[in-house]
Amino acid sequence: MPTLDNHRKVKAARKCCPETGKPLDILAFSRPCRGLLKSGYLPLTVELGALAKYPFVQEASAFIRAEQVTLEELLSEPAYARARAIGRARVLEALEKGPDAKRVAIATADQLSQLLAYPVARILVSALEDTYLIRRFALREAIAAENLLDQDSDDAILHIAAQLPMDLRREDGGFRIHFSDFLRFTSTMRDTPWKLINQPVERGYVRMRREKALRVMRNAIQRHIEQGLPLPVNDDILGAFKADLAQIRGLLEAKKATFKAEDIGKVSITRFPPCMYNLLAQIQNHENVPHMGRFAIVAFLHHIGLGNEEIYRVFGDVPDFAANVTRYQIEHITGKSSPTEYTPPECSTMKSYGICPGPDRICLTIKHPLSYYRIKGREHRPRGESASTAT
Repeated sequence: MPTLDNHRKVKAARKCCPETGKPLDILAFSRPCRGLLKSGYLPLTVELGALAKYPFVQEASAFIRAEQVTLEELLSEPAYARARAIGRARVLEALEKGPDAKRVAIATADQLSQLLAYPVARILVSALEDTYLIRRFALREAIAAENLLDQDSDDAILHIAAQLPMDLRREDGGFRIHFSDFLRFTSTMRDTPWKLINQPVERGYVRMRREKALRVMRNAIQRHIEQGLPLPVNDDILGAFKADLAQIRGLLEAKKATFKAEDIGKVSITRFPPCMYNLLAQIQNHENVPHMGRFAIVAFLHHIGLGNEEIYRVFGDVPDFAANVTRYQIEHITGKSSPTEYTPPECSTMKSYGICPGPDRICLTIKHPLSYYRIKGREHRPRGESASTAT
């Protein structure tokens, strides 16, 4: 099992980038990126055990940089075989077991491997560039962090919240969060108990119990991880993880095959644009979907030929499903009970509401989700290619 001593022994075998002369750096895959955290170094005051539990924090990046772990070493050195195995297992876990299982406590001897497993998992997820996989991985990591924080100190909670960033403070045995952060990180939670009007608010802060604060942090951590993916990967990475990627891709396609395509009528989900495919995946995996997302998918399904009853059955899997309200909304959007037959939002609107998971090749040539469906129907695609994985 790799230890810090084993890690340092492989330094003599280090190879450098032929262009820059500098060691190949793994930090790009371990650093929380894309503007969520400020760049730079932090004092290594957090113990390795804590970094292994919460590998998405900035100190984890600083630790890996200080230890001079390179990407080449992580890909090939025997000392990091355990980290590679754990990283692969985390990605498979996100697909196989769903987001509800707790991650066991981390043994001291395994802390380095657990820490390095996070960038390995990010590499694997990035290499596949699948929005559904990204969401599943981010959700599972966020729930694992939530469970670990539940057993940790309030200081640990506040430290991680500050990095997300989230204005969270102690308050009479519980916590208080600024209302703007509460709204930002509960935007997909439509149940009545989570509406701002039902929260105790004082001087701009929402008071909440510890467990409720951790539930909000789960959403923030999930968003934090999602926004850092995917990262670009090169041919060396694809080659090193060829077998692992084939295993994950096979499981991913098998998982997608369980989506209830036959239950939504005559339409082909392989022609869905990434945004609609992503929304359908959320619904069929019992996740909350924001109001604009529901509006968009209803209007889209209506315009590609589904009847109201078929659309209604799709929404039977939404966590806060209310039969009468759902039926009314579907009939209103499709024009059955209103004078307007609504069309799905344009791509620019989907992006502004944060429900565009990122464009693929076809998206770059269109401005509306319905155009994607029509174009994809005319294209000849290799067998097995889906709307979420087309490049």
